[in-house]
Amino acid sequence: MKKIALLFSGQGAQTPGMGQDLAAAYPGVAAIFRRADEILGYSISSIAFNGPEEELTKTVHCQPALYIHGLAALSALTAEAGSLPIAAAAGLSLGEFTAHTAAGTFDFDTGLQLVARRAVAMQQACDATSGAMAAMIGAEENAVRDLAAQTDVDVANLNSPGQVVISGETSKIALAVSLAKEAGVRKAATLNVAGAYHSRLMRSAYENLAAVLEQTPIGIPRFPVICNVDAMPVVDAGRIRETLREQVTGTVRWTESIEYLIDHEHIDLFIELGPGKVLAGLVNRIRRDFPTLSISDVPSLQAAVEKLEHFRFDLPQ
Repeated sequence: MKKIALLFSGQGAQTPGMGQDLAAAYPGVAAIFRRADEILGYSISSIAFNGPEEELTKTVHCQPALYIHGLAALSALTAEAGSLPIAAAAGLSLGEFTAHTAAGTFDFDTGLQLVARRAVAMQQACDATSGAMAAMIGAEENAVRDLAAQTDVDVANLNSPGQVVISGETSKIALAVSLAKEAGVRKAATLNVAGAYHSRLMRSAYENLAAVLEQTPIGIPRFPVICNVDAMPVVDAGRIRETLREQVTGTVRWTESIEYLIDHEHIDLFIELGPGKVLAGLVNRIRRDFPTLSISDVPSLQAAVEKLEHFRFDLPQ
């Protein structure tokens, strides 16, 4: 049997209008957004659908919006395609929480409350520190690690071969960017983000989230969820809490996560659920031409369902 893995977007993928046409077309999606508004106590649906972009981009809004949108896209996919052979899931940073909800580790309400608390804690950490992030393009991982050690910053994301993100104090990130060419980095660019995510500067968010997770009921995922910090599946409730906590300050090992899904879970197709095609692009850089589908709105859903019909011909009847 061919196997599908779900991939869920992380912060930065958000875009005004996300989920609006899906909510108009699918009652189940509309219900998800209504429930989210109730839980959060404000209209996250209005911010997701209408912006403005600066409101949606705020950490406290974009993390819940991406979580909701990923599960809304999954709901619409299920409405169109029925039961699919989902064998595993992974999510980039925030998307790991969405993946756990998709796997039944916790329910939608619990996951959204967790994400909302995480977003507030991370925003507070950003406000209390002077942090930045930078993408290092076209460099060996070890060279970037050496540069990070030299400038006293952290390796935040191993996104794909030749794409590493560093994170830390603003002045130290600026120094790393200025030294990047000497270190063999083809291109170094500071990212437009609110702070130093996945670095030691998020320590207060780590501690706040840890306290929330201790009070959160955690179940056994229905299928493997690959955690960011180890690039391995996590099943035990205690370890799930640890990995969700540790990824706030730890490195997102996305390249290894995708490789694990292909080589050890024997995935045949990735379905990206979130705005745009960021994760599909990373998969293509990790394993060129590996089959991926991206679902963010009604047109992309319809195109994906058509392709899935051909893919599913290989499934046992």
